Amino acid sequence: MYIMHVALQGCLRGQQVEYGITADTGGHIKYLLELVGASSWDATVQRIDIVTRAFDMPHTASYGRDCETIDDKIRILRFRTPCPDYLPKEALWRELPAFIEALDDYLDTQERKPDVLHAHYADAGKVAMVIKSRHGIPYLFTAHSLGRIKWQACHELHSLLDNDDMKTLARRIECEEEVIERADLIVASSRDEAEVQYAAYDAYDPGKIRIIAPGSDLRCFREASSDARVDEMLNRFLKAPEKPVLLAIARPVSKKNLASLVTAYGESKALQEKANLIVIAGNRKDIATLEGEIRDNLEELLYLIDKYDLYGSVAYPKQHASCDIPAIYAFARKRKGVFVNPAFNEPFGLTLLEASAAGLPVIATDSGGPNDIVERCGNGVLVNPHSPNAIATAALELLSNEPRWQRYAKAGASAVAAYDWQAHVAQYHELIRRGLERIPPRARATSLLISDIDNTLLGSEKAAAAFCRWRNTQVAMGFGVATGRSFHSALNVLEQQGMPSPEVMITSVGSEIYYLEENRVTYRQDHEWARLIGQDWRPQTILDALRDMVELTSQGQMEQRPFKLSYLIKNQPSLATKVRERLASCGLRASVIYSHGRYLDILPPGASKGKAVEHVRRHYGLPKQAVFVAGDSGNDLEMLRTMPCAIIVANFSDDLLDDPTLTHGYFAKASHAQGVIEGVTYFQQHVSTDKSTVDKKVS
Repeated sequence: MYIMHVALQGCLRGQQVEYGITADTGGHIKYLLELVGASSWDATVQRIDIVTRAFDMPHTASYGRDCETIDDKIRILRFRTPCPDYLPKEALWRELPAFIEALDDYLDTQERKPDVLHAHYADAGKVAMVIKSRHGIPYLFTAHSLGRIKWQACHELHSLLDNDDMKTLARRIECEEEVIERADLIVASSRDEAEVQYAAYDAYDPGKIRIIAPGSDLRCFREASSDARVDEMLNRFLKAPEKPVLLAIARPVSKKNLASLVTAYGESKALQEKANLIVIAGNRKDIATLEGEIRDNLEELLYLIDKYDLYGSVAYPKQHASCDIPAIYAFARKRKGVFVNPAFNEPFGLTLLEASAAGLPVIATDSGGPNDIVERCGNGVLVNPHSPNAIATAALELLSNEPRWQRYAKAGASAVAAYDWQAHVAQYHELIRRGLERIPPRARATSLLISDIDNTLLGSEKAAAAFCRWRNTQVAMGFGVATGRSFHSALNVLEQQGMPSPEVMITSVGSEIYYLEENRVTYRQDHEWARLIGQDWRPQTILDALRDMVELTSQGQMEQRPFKLSYLIKNQPSLATKVRERLASCGLRASVIYSHGRYLDILPPGASKGKAVEHVRRHYGLPKQAVFVAGDSGNDLEMLRTMPCAIIVANFSDDLLDDPTLTHGYFAKASHAQGVIEGVTYFQQHVSTDKSTVDKKVS
């Protein structure tokens, strides 16, 4: 493969990247360089080019060189545009026509063109979009951050942008709409990005968005040790340098919300007594000479330090080198500190992984990638970044609870294992290859397996591996899943576990259906199903009817779907009955599904896993006896009742064995995916798809 990345923002070079030198020189450059480095490990990748804009900087000639060779596979190619100077992202649009022509001319001279373009940010997406139209090269898009999120944040904070800023942001959003619509595949870092941020766009198409969490080389952070020079750099600010530390490392730009962290610390005397605060906010010599946004944010931080008289309790060094960062984490770890990321929205959260690898618990924004990291690794807590009080409370609780601190600190090892570049590029390259290959369509399936995911297909690595091998032998059988997870969450966990791509995905407890397209990469949503179930759906009225039921705890924003309201309850099956009665008394029709002793989902009356499976069966034109369904819990119940070939894996819950409606089901002796294989094999041997009845024998 020959992969070409397009990245125009910030100061990009292959060595000694000057992070924080401008507002646009941040984590996306680290991500890009580490991605291409990891991609080069794959022997099937022959060449990787990064194309960017050439410009002049007074202190170095690095950014003006036409070609920078990183190694025998990787190059950075720079193309000149009319403006010779560095430009912030807001001003790049004027240079795009010239940059496009320069890249187009270059490609015309090449014997071999890239197999795929990967565009980073919307301006690069615009370039890729035009090049695709002229050369037929497909493109992937990674947004890194999205304009509509900034627009929404400004409205939420009642922050007014001036006319020029409004025009710039509107232009960016318009560009993003075009790029999203025409991209062949969109790579997102987190569920929040895939399901919430992109959903704000008219061009939103969930079926072509894939979550591939960035990898990270965390070895230097795991092995981080103290450094006397770094210790001195920080200690000189502090009256009691031995105290625990609240540590933040971020560019001083508004979206990183460092001011709220300083405010949280400044307004809590208890927190000031308990810990020091260290803020590593880029590098500076003279604040007056910095870009406007960086200057304004640093001046606000200094104002807050003075306002709350935090001298002697806050360290805010002017300069640090990239190689100092591991030692700064080690400084905080040695003092049993906590890392804090208070950003209004964090697309991924690389610093959280670095801090965790170094052995620090984390407190992170509940908006964006940190949701995925904390859920997957159990390494900290999430807070509302708009609430300084919430930040201070979380910090005090964590610093005062030694067992909890230790538990979160030890969880850092799982972060290192979970966010690995090799796993990232394996998934990334597989998607590219499948998109480039012309795979002949599968023969029409004569049967279909639809299985739950959690605790059914997954739950045992050995059983999952056996399922993958077995699936390859079932050439006449289609494969699908039915899960309470959202589409992106389900697809992501299956890909992480190396499971085969389902041809059909029934998600959000049966309220959404997706079909794999012929390219074997993207999915299309079943809009007819959405139309059918949406006719009697009145979610706001249901929310109003249940508002005073304090026993119900709403699940997070990402668990609320267009046709699903989700709550948490603790071992209260009678509460599900109470909810049904309340809705009925209000004249509201809905499906109320209770499972695993803690989840309560409310769906349209026509939606459930069972009804969705029946819809899919009709879509494929299969007889009921040709559809095998497998599950383990109460939210699988209607699906198991509906289909005659029902498989209940041995590790089932919710008293399914005693359910009189499951006498036709096969209760497997094996657990998880091995139980699924066992059940399908049983029905294949005992059931003819030509018969209208099925052997009722239960194992």
